[in-house]
This record gives sequence, structure tokens and C-alpha cells, in this order.
Amino acid sequence: MKPRYERPVIVRHALGGRSKFGAVTAPRVVDAIEGVRVSELVETHDSPLFVFSERILRERIRELSEQMARRFSSFTLAWSYKTNYLDAVCKVFHSEGAWAEVVSGMELEKALHAGIPGHQIAFNGPGKSEKDLERAFREGVRVHLDHLDELVLAERVAERLGIQPSVGMRVNISELPVPSWDRFGFNIENGAALSAARRLERGGQLRLDALHCHIGTFILDPDAYRLEARALARFARQLEAELGTRIETLDLGGGFASHNTLHQQYLPGEEITPSFGQYVEKIAAGLDEGLDGARVPRIVLETGRALVDDAAVLISTVLGTKRLVDGRRAVILDAGVNILPTAWWYRHDVYPAQASRGAPEPAVFFGPLCMNIDVVRDGISFPPLVAGDRVVIGHVGAYNVTQWMQFITARPNVVLISTRAEHAVIRRAETVQTLLDQEAVPAWLQH
Repeated sequence: MKPRYERPVIVRHALGGRSKFGAVTAPRVVDAIEGVRVSELVETHDSPLFVFSERILRERIRELSEQMARRFSSFTLAWSYKTNYLDAVCKVFHSEGAWAEVVSGMELEKALHAGIPGHQIAFNGPGKSEKDLERAFREGVRVHLDHLDELVLAERVAERLGIQPSVGMRVNISELPVPSWDRFGFNIENGAALSAARRLERGGQLRLDALHCHIGTFILDPDAYRLEARALARFARQLEAELGTRIETLDLGGGFASHNTLHQQYLPGEEITPSFGQYVEKIAAGLDEGLDGARVPRIVLETGRALVDDAAVLISTVLGTKRLVDGRRAVILDAGVNILPTAWWYRHDVYPAQASRGAPEPAVFFGPLCMNIDVVRDGISFPPLVAGDRVVIGHVGAYNVTQWMQFITARPNVVLISTRAEHAVIRRAETVQTLLDQEAVPAWLQH
């Protein structure tokens, strides 16, 4: 076949254009995932394709569990369903002993359908309906109350059922080195949390025995958890001293960072993301400060992103390339931000799935959407690619398969590779028929 001609361009090389760490190098080639060749995966399951590693999923939760066991005699890891509620992914974490953490009636039903007993489910979030609360109380689910209206509704449901369920209360903390998430729960510093606890005790229909807090997401400063743990511990002691309320569980939520790289970060996430051990040590230090020798309640973590993000990649195929006006190489992929919404937050690692054909050059990866915002990765140096080549996009396990959209293109297959290099579909690709099955045309338009 006649070689494709492309008009030559002049690419400026300026002093200071490279980092202090040395010359620009080509990214490493990733032609296999967990021992299975990328070509085999695409031939079997099509492209684009999300691929999860069972090995990495298990390694991550075991690593966190081991770190917790070194510092706490009583602890629980609760898998955050909103991060990724594919049944197969949840099954892996539950088989490693994780409970379920849900934030909606839909997620609650998924957890119950997966066979998780109610007492191993934490129900968070500000939007619990009366139906949700009744379902949760009947199943023995741990409900964490978010606001006063929800507290009153929970009392009414419990009274109708003739029960006095144990509940937790979500609190928020102002004095932290991260943006305050004060829209969730009751603030400790301004007295709202203590006032709500008094109201709950006065009502007599619910029994408060847990405190819950979630201070944010992708938190890179482990010391924030020391301050959170200290504040929760001190508030628990205050409740016991003033109201006689014995707090049995302190749930510190989640928020640990993965090894992804935020757009505003200079150094890559692989270099600056704290280890599980660093997070856990800060939590332990904060509890020591706050409890001051008092008994340590059960500690719960609701980790999501840090467990699953590194366990998945997205395989994508090059549809074409072109030269932009500014001289950069534009690469059009068959995967866009509709299925990879985290591209708006992260500079995802991108790797070629075949040997390089030339020197790296400034490039930008676009998706197939007819939208200018469909940028999968900008500001990357990459070897030349041609139509039909494949790339592997890293750290995509968190939030993509829960926040992705059916927009312009259908959502693709998701597969899991076992520890024995077996691979199977864990979510089937959508088709036009998938869309049509959810629609209906009224009778007056059917002529």
C-alpha cells in the first residue's frame, strides 16, 4: 500500500522545554494485561474495553486490611458502592471481608441482592426516602442520619414498625486542612451535632451508637485524618459525658487518594500519593489524642477510589490522526469522556499497545464525540500512531462505570481477568436495542 503522505512541519525545540528530570522519553509499551495480550482482549470483547484485574483488587484491600490490623483490634472495611457497583467487583471485595457502604435506595437494593446481610451495610447520604428507611430498618441496616428532617422521618418509620433501631449520626468538621463538606451531616464546632444528639435522645425512638464523617475526596494530606479522628473521638467522649450515650463505632468515611494524577499536580500520583500505612498511622495518632486513654470503639473505613482505581485500564483504538494548527499531533480514539468522565479530573497515564515507530512528539488524545470538550488526555509526549493502533489508559477503575453516560456512543463491554488469566464479561456492551427497550412511542404518534 502506498505510504500516507503528510505535509512536514517545523517543531520548535527550546531550551527549558524539557523537565529538570531529563529528556523526554517514550512511554513504555503495554501489550498485555495480567498476562492476556491486548490484541486477544479486543478480538474477543471489542474496543473500547474496560479491563479489571482481580489480582490488583485483592492486593489493594489486603494491603489496607493489614495496615489497619497493625493498629486496631476492632475495625471494618466497607466497600463504597458509588465508586464502582459492578456486581463482580463488589463480589471480590466482599469475599475479602468488606461490608457495603451505600448512599441510595438503589445501591441498598444492589447490596441486599448481592447477599450482604443488613447489619453489614452502612447507609449514608442525604436523600433517604421513607420507603428507603423502612426497607433499611426491616433489614437491620446501619443508617447514618444526615439532617434533622431525616431524623424525624426515621423516628416516624421506627415507631410505625414498633422498633428502636440503632443508628449513626453523620457529622462534619470545620477545622481541617481540606475544604469543608458541611452540606453533609451536623457540624461539631457550632454545636449542631450536640443539639441533634440531644434531640435524638429526647425522642427515645432511636438509639445513637455510631458517629460517621467523610471529610472529602482524593485527600493527599494524611494529617487531615489525624484531625478528623481526634475530633470524632473527642465528640464521642463529650456525648458519653453529657448524655450518657455510648458510641460503639467511629466511621471515618473514605477519601484516600489513588495513584492517579490530578490536573493541577506537578509530580505524578505514583510519586506523591500517601501509602495506606501513612493514612492509618495518622488515624491512630488522632484517636490517641482524642480518646486520651479511653476505650477505642470499632473503627470503620469506607475506602473506594484507592482500592479500585489502580485495578482497571481502558483499551482504546486509534480511529485517525491529524496535525493541529499549533503543531501538536491530534489522535482520535474510539473512547471519549462519555465513558471516561474522570479525564476531566486526571491526567491519565496513556501507553501504546504496540512498539513505537518514531520519536515522541507533543500530542493530544481526543474521543469520538462531536463535542470540543471530548479531551481524553492533553499535554502528553507520545510516539506516532496510525489508525488501528491501540492505547491503554491507566487508573480508570473508580467512578467511570458508575458516572459514565450513554451519550452519542453506547457504553462498552467491561471484563475481569482472574488470577489465572481467565477473562470474562462482567457488564455487557449496550446496543441500539438496549436504548429502544427503554423507550415507548405514544399511540397518537403511531400513524
